[in-house]
Amino acid sequence: MALGWVSFLNDAASEMIYPLLPDFVTRTLGAGPAALGLIEGIAESTASLVKVAAGWWSDRTRRRKPLVVAGYTIAATARPLLALATSWGQVLAIRFSDRLGKGLRTPPRDALLASLATSRSRGKAFGIQRAMDNAGALVGPILAALLLRFWIREERTLFLLALVPGLLALVLLVLRIPERRQAVASERAAPSGPMPRGLRVAIIVFALFTLANSTDAFLLLRARDCGIPVWQLPLLWAFFNGAKAAAGVPGGALSDRIGRIPTIASGWAIYALSYVGFAFASTPLAAWGLFGFYALFFAATEGAERALIADLAGERLRGRAFGAFHGAVGLAALPASVLFGLWWKLFGPATAFLIGAGLSLLATAALLAFRAAMKAER
Repeated sequence: MALGWVSFLNDAASEMIYPLLPDFVTRTLGAGPAALGLIEGIAESTASLVKVAAGWWSDRTRRRKPLVVAGYTIAATARPLLALATSWGQVLAIRFSDRLGKGLRTPPRDALLASLATSRSRGKAFGIQRAMDNAGALVGPILAALLLRFWIREERTLFLLALVPGLLALVLLVLRIPERRQAVASERAAPSGPMPRGLRVAIIVFALFTLANSTDAFLLLRARDCGIPVWQLPLLWAFFNGAKAAAGVPGGALSDRIGRIPTIASGWAIYALSYVGFAFASTPLAAWGLFGFYALFFAATEGAERALIADLAGERLRGRAFGAFHGAVGLAALPASVLFGLWWKLFGPATAFLIGAGLSLLATAALLAFRAAMKAER
């Protein structure tokens, strides 16, 4: 539970900033949607290489906590520097540092969580962890909206205040979460050689879907186009994350009952429908409704995807498997966000969202084909 509270506090700090970032980059700093896509794509993709190394190293050393502490430390200290940014290039460097921290901590944290749950409850366990994460993402934007509405006039001041929950998360992590050496001390050194074929194919399919899954910063930019004022953006983001938190545990548990792949496929179909809706949205009410529906995509996929990777990898390969999973998805995020930004600039937002919807349906078909192939091999 302490690790869940760490995720809660860290995400509260992160999401105080994130819903304001698209407006800050495009209006305050004068950059366009293509620059926004480049910032988010490079930050996620470059940091994803660290996820591969972090997963491998945590298997090699059988020590998860040092990498998790380092990752949270980097993120907590980098985010508030946005208050000093005067160009989108500086924002890129800060976002890269933030995501670098996430890359260091995510695979060892996921591997630790997977080892604490049985195969029959693993989807629910990941769903609970994601729910705590999303609960923090609910509180952070609400706090940001209240501060902007009643006490703070400058976005930069809010960026500085995000340091507080970030440091609280770090203190809790260091003082309350043990290394848990006994959980890994009896295992042999990390195995060498290739990962199982099914695991490699699953990661490729997830990367294919990511080509359709551009940064959610574009959704916030679209919300501004629909007429939502700046101070309400954190509230919209809080509503979105609240819906994710509420549906996260049932979504993860659903994969334990009906299977990982059917649950993921249903989530990807929701994603496609959401993007079609964003293509034609033109009012604040439509934006609010679409954000609520879009949250169901995360509820159906976040826990189920991680549970599927854990199932296919086995205990001794989980660090490497989660590193490869996060790395492949992160690398695919670069062309996804950059291309989406270019499509937005060249053809308009409606076309960009429709292309994303089409690519997600293509990935869904590939996922179902993978499931059929796995059944045929049994």
